[in-house]
Amino acid sequence: MSRPFPRTAVPATLAALLLAACSQPSAPSQQTTRPTHSDEQMLASIHAAGDKEKSAIDVNPLREPGVATLQDAAAGDMRTGQYDAAAVKLDQALKLSPNSPDLLQDRAELAIRLKDYANAEKLAQRSWELGPRLGPLCARNWQTIAELRERAGDDTGAQTATKSLQQCHVEGVQRY
Repeated sequence: MSRPFPRTAVPATLAALLLAACSQPSAPSQQTTRPTHSDEQMLASIHAAGDKEKSAIDVNPLREPGVATLQDAAAGDMRTGQYDAAAVKLDQALKLSPNSPDLLQDRAELAIRLKDYANAEKLAQRSWELGPRLGPLCARNWQTIAELRERAGDDTGAQTATKSLQQCHVEGVQRY
């Protein structure tokens, strides 16, 4: 006749088996993680690209008073982290002025904060199409596109956007 395991041996045996299973080498993950910039890093790069171009040429269209009020209110919401409220205000401003390149770029940058990356790229592209294609706004447009394409794993698209960014620069006139 066989003797049953003592009750204290069962939990110890089970624990040993579980521990052994956990220590088995696992198969390498099939998904490779691609290092990407955080949203904050992307936005910092976008703003830096625009700031770098401010000395050369800066085209600022006149703003309608209603649009300016909404844009300023949205900027206040963004400073306090109320990104959804800011998006509502910028969307209202875009209804009043749908072809405003600066509004489109502001909304693209806000879309990044809201993790709406596909829309952010579309807005930046539209802003570039309607904008001056030179200077700070152009640089922000192309840096936005470059960041988003890099994030999507499109290295070729990111390189193309970076080359386009270089075309935004205009040398200033030498004054003596």
